[in-house]
Amino acid sequence: MKALLTLALSGLLATSTFAANGPEDLKENSTVHTNYKKISVHLNEGVGKAKIAILDMNGKKLHQRSVKAKDEVHVPYDLNGLPCAEYQVMITTEDEQVTYTVETVEKEEPTPVVYPLMAYGKKVNDYTINLVVIGLEEAGVDVKIKTVAGDRLVHEELVDQPEGFRKNYKLNGVDAEDVYFEVTDAKGRTRTIYI
Repeated sequence: MKALLTLALSGLLATSTFAANGPEDLKENSTVHTNYKKISVHLNEGVGKAKIAILDMNGKKLHQRSVKAKDEVHVPYDLNGLPCAEYQVMITTEDEQVTYTVETVEKEEPTPVVYPLMAYGKKVNDYTINLVVIGLEEAGVDVKIKTVAGDRLVHEELVDQPEGFRKNYKLNGVDAEDVYFEVTDAKGRTRTIYI
């Protein structure tokens, strides 16, 4: 009799343990991830028949779908037509239900790479400097020649060449090593060149 009572008690405890582990089993066998405005639901093997529902935070059902998870199942959702917000993903089987809360966000556009202005100066002789500007996307480069001592403007011009140019600048009475160039393109990129 005592053995029968012990067996019944252990059977009761085992049953209550299985009942208590029910929701954790579904939670352990399912995952939900977001990537910007995409939701990915993954069900492990053995979940069986399940319903997956997407709800807004007010509980309004936006989508529902039935799946059969004999093997692993991956269910993608694309929420690009909906605003960025928190959503609930409810997974329901015959015995269990689990709810995940996820948040969708806008995909950030990559910041465009801005390359520096490619401009180079080289002394040809004491009074001549060769200037090369390459890699322009728009025509229009402002070229200023200034003195190193005092920043006095010696020459300024707008070169309206697409893609780039090469030009010799002859200086009247000023040594090539006594000046520098300030070159600015149509996009506002600037380069200062000392000889």
